Amino acid sequence: QVQLVESGGGLVQAGGSLRLSCAVSGNMFSISLLGWYRQAPGKQRELVALISSGGTTNYADSVKGRFTISRDNTKNMVYLQMNSLKPEDTAVYYCHALSRLRGYWGQGTQVTVSS
Repeated sequence: QVQLVESGGGLVQAGGSLRLSCAVSGNMFSISLLGWYRQAPGKQRELVALISSGGTTNYADSVKGRFTISRDNTKNMVYLQMNSLKPEDTAVYYCHALSRLRGYWGQGTQVTVSS
């Protein structure tokens, strides 16, 4: 069983930065893939960034060069550093884990970027 708890969301002006954190309970080493997704009002949930157990990362085109995903297996944490934020980044951000072919979601954290 894996549980995920996000934190770090908030209100920021365009051009600003935020760092999202996701605390992972359970065996971090059983998790093959960690990711951040987001869902804006009226839109489908979309992938933002992924990081594998080996540290390979993948990003949505819309955030490449601005966002960085990282994981700390010793602290059971995954992070999303978001720079140069834009109003279109406004959404609820969710942490996701894939462990033994099962997916787990956090409750989400709101990010609002004002223009």
